[in-house]
Formats: sequence, structure tokens, C-alpha cells
Amino acid sequence: MRKLWLLVLIVFLGACAPAQPHPISFMVFGDPAELKAYQTLVAAYEKKDPANQIEIIHIPDQGEYRKRLGADFAAGTPANVVLINYRRYAGLAQKGALVSLQAYLDRSTLLKAGDFYAESIQPYIWRKEVMCIPQNISSLVVYYNKALFDAAGVPYPKSDWTWDDFLSTAQALTNPANDQYGVGAEPSLIRVAPFIWQNGGELVANPLAARLLVDSAEAREAIQWFVDLQVKHHVVPDAVAAKSEDLESRFSNGRLGMYLDSRRVVPTFRAITAFEWDVAPLPQGKFPAGILHADAYCLTSATPDKDAAWKFIEFANSVEGQQIIAATGRTVPSLKSVAESAAFLDPNAKPASSQVFLDVIPALRALPVLNNWVDIEETANAELERAFYGTASVDDVIKAMVDRTTIFFSEAE
Repeated sequence: MRKLWLLVLIVFLGACAPAQPHPISFMVFGDPAELKAYQTLVAAYEKKDPANQIEIIHIPDQGEYRKRLGADFAAGTPANVVLINYRRYAGLAQKGALVSLQAYLDRSTLLKAGDFYAESIQPYIWRKEVMCIPQNISSLVVYYNKALFDAAGVPYPKSDWTWDDFLSTAQALTNPANDQYGVGAEPSLIRVAPFIWQNGGELVANPLAARLLVDSAEAREAIQWFVDLQVKHHVVPDAVAAKSEDLESRFSNGRLGMYLDSRRVVPTFRAITAFEWDVAPLPQGKFPAGILHADAYCLTSATPDKDAAWKFIEFANSVEGQQIIAATGRTVPSLKSVAESAAFLDPNAKPASSQVFLDVIPALRALPVLNNWVDIEETANAELERAFYGTASVDDVIKAMVDRTTIFFSEAE
């Protein structure tokens, strides 16, 4: 009888014990070095708040990440916390798939909107509410291989260099015999946009414009200059070379003099031991302009325990959390106090010229935040690629970019 009562008691106590909380799922993309950055962040958070465990879902390729994100949202099973670029969250916000973080931010004792660079948080305001918390305020810069510059006898880029300087430098660094190119740049709207702005052109007339304005004389001239880097001057890998080895790997392997990208590649490039490298600002055109690269922590509406997920988002974007990620090189911190501290500007950590990312902030511009901007951008990218690799003229491609994207603007919000 005593054994029976003991068994009943054990079952009763087990039933009354609080259920173990499900881990908060956090989906990220990036190569192993980027993954390690987020693993470091998660470990620090779990040490601080053992009751809330974080499960990292890692998708290495950014394109596959976007596909997985779309599939998960369509199935109603997205991760609780996801990183989303400012160009891509509006469609999800419109569908109610994301939770507004405005109320959480208003109540937070760790985060205040005014502590962030306005340029980073403004694009995440949807219908007058902050939808996601930005982790970075990155921008397009020029990574350069110092060893190749030295071998070619060309000076390192200066802060006031011009488009002509950029081209002549790329030509000096190009050596077809060694499969070496002067510059690496993808044919995409986000790569050509800052050059359009620098030349006095615009992509759209206003956030709810009727069409792309890439057919203006200023935009056309900038696009032609960008395309000519490949089709005329051959300082950029052609389609065959680009397919055989991606630009990031080509730079890491020492066969690319310059490479246009945001801050995200720094953790990977810090592993380079064969040569020294640094960063420089984009070459200057007629007007100062850079392009915002920012992603943010977004809370999905399907999350069962939204308060627990917010605690992780809050920590990740606190001074402590952003210092952790900044130390890995992954971000340009969106918190002004962290970005302007040794956590980001460590003189002993590469790149030596991290100040470049901060100097460009006043000139940063963001692409439009529209519910279907992804469709507009991907359509434009496909056309730009045709011109960049010489299968269509710039004039034909510009006309196609305008014609094929206009329908999306009529449906945009």
C-alpha cells in the first residue's frame, strides 16, 4: 500500500511541476564566422537569464534564408525571432505576421529610441510604430587588399577619391594572367543606387511613387558607368568567372583588389592571414551619398511567449548585447554609444579604418520601405544583370526595369 501511495504522490507532483519552457527560436543567416558571433551573443544571454533558452536556426546562404523565411511564414511556422533587412519586412508587417515592438520599446528600461542612430531606426517604423529593433547601421564600403595595391604601386584609397580614381585604381589592379580583378561588385539595385544618388539621380520620386526613375539622364549615366566596369573596362569578373567563384571567396583568396560590401563580411575577413586589408569609403560623385545596410530583430506574431522573446531582443540590442556582436566584427552598432566606443573602434581589431562606417552615416540614404519592394528590387536586379554581363544594352535594360516594375508600384503600400 505504501508503494502505491508513493507512486500516486510522484505522479501528482510531476503533474503539478511547472512545464519546462520551449526554447525561443532565433533564425539567422551567414557563414560560420557570422554564426559564431550569434552563438556568443546567445551564450551571454542564457547565462544572464537561464530560464529562457535560445535555439539558433542557422541558414548559411542569404538567398536560402529568404526562401526559408518565406516558406515558414507561409506555413505559419516562422521562428520566434528573425533577422530581417529593412527592405524586406514591410510585406510581413502588412500581413500582420510581425508584432509591433513599440509598446515594448516604450516600457523598456534598457532601450530608448533616442539612443539609436535615427538613420537605423527610421526605416523600421511602419504605420507610425517601431516594428523591429535594428542591430546595425552598416553601409556599402570598399574593402581593399593592401598587398595587391603595394604590388601594383598604387596608393591606398583616400576619403576624397573620385569615380575616375576608382576606375584607374581598378585597372591597375587587374591582371588577367593571374585571374586577378580590380574590383568585385554584384549587378544589383542596392549596389548601383548610391552611384545614382551621387550623380544627382533618384530611384523614386517619393516613398509612394508611381515608378522607378532610373531613366533620368543622371541615373542613366550612373548605371552606364557601373556597367562599363565589366563590359568595357573588364575590371570586374565576367559571368563565367563570377559563377566559378563568388566575390567574397575571391577577395579572401587574394585575387580581388577591391570588393564592395557591407560590414557583415568582417568576421570572415578577419581570418585572412595571407595579406593585410582595410576599408575605404565609396568613391565620390557630384553629391555625397551612401546606402544603408541594416537588419533588425523582428518578433513574429506566431510566437507563443512574446514577452520571453522580447527579453532576448531587448538584451541583444542593449549596450551589453551590441558590444558582444560588435567585438566579433559583424555589425556597425545601431546604438550610438557602442558605435562610438572602443567596442567598435578597437584600433587592434581589423579593419583599422572602422571609423569610415561612422563618417558616412550623415550621407546615408535608405531604399523605399514598401510592402512589395522585394518584387521591385528582384525584377530590377534581373535586368541589371543582363546589362552588366553584356547580354543587353543599358538603354534596353533601363526601359525594361521601368516597364516591368511599374505594376508593383500601383499595388504598393
